[in-house]
Amino acid sequence: MQSPLPVRDGVNATRLRLPAEGPWGTALDYMMHRWGHIDPQGIEDRFDAGEIVGEAGIPLDRGTPLQHHTFIWYYRTLPPETRIPVELNILHQDEHLLVVDKPHFLPTTPGGTYIQESALVRLRNQLDLPDLIPMHRLDRMTAGILLLSTNPETRGRYQVLFEKRQVRKEYECVAAARPAPGHPAVDFPVVVRNRMTKSRSYLLAEVIDGEPNTETRIELLEELDGGAGAAPGAAAGGENARALYRLEPHSGKTHQLRVHMASLGLGIVNDAFYPELLDKAPDDYARPLQLLARGIRFVDPITGSPVEYRSRLELSEAR
Repeated sequence: MQSPLPVRDGVNATRLRLPAEGPWGTALDYMMHRWGHIDPQGIEDRFDAGEIVGEAGIPLDRGTPLQHHTFIWYYRTLPPETRIPVELNILHQDEHLLVVDKPHFLPTTPGGTYIQESALVRLRNQLDLPDLIPMHRLDRMTAGILLLSTNPETRGRYQVLFEKRQVRKEYECVAAARPAPGHPAVDFPVVVRNRMTKSRSYLLAEVIDGEPNTETRIELLEELDGGAGAAPGAAAGGENARALYRLEPHSGKTHQLRVHMASLGLGIVNDAFYPELLDKAPDDYARPLQLLARGIRFVDPITGSPVEYRSRLELSEAR
């Protein structure tokens, strides 16, 4: 549903669905029920200023009956955010697409404590492109190629490519060169398939019984030395040896690549979730997750020509 309010400061207005019935006589009563314990005066001030609107942008006031609108829109008060010390690099821009290298630690879209400090909001403000929308997402801790639509009129043609899995993605990661104890040796290349699920209420994705809904092809590219955590002089093939892998997902579930590598006993370096959930700690910018969206390719629906975009970033543990 199209918002009647424009993007402001790079952020979309918030949409709220009002209940069809209940003990609340007005929209104001319902909002006070939901958030009055946080900022009651601010809610009243917004109604008085006409900053809360319904369908077609009609302003609500304190007396607007609850049943007059199904959806209402308003701008949230954004808390101050500390800037994440990373930068986006623009790789390509035309009348339809924007392609960037997203750094580690920066979320793709606003959420939780990250609003202004998201790739989408930064780029909307930097480039004055309020209609900018990401075509896919990268986890906050994953770096690399991110495609965004700059043109609402052609956006659907690119969205169809993703929906029909006509976009080929390539990732790289640094992980252990040998499986952890209890896991069998791996004969590369290997294809991992399983059924994954993830609820909004739980941090981790889970593998469950059932028809597979995820698939990743994993290829060993290069064995590295022991990495930053290895003892001086550690040789490739030792206990702390690491390797560079190419990952080609044929599905796009949340945390899929991290789960699939961990299932082989090859947890990705600096992964705080898999195979073991670590205690939450402040971001350590010197130890990013060693996972990079290296490339993306597809047949452009506008020109009909094959295109490919490649990240210019490098994983710190692969250097």
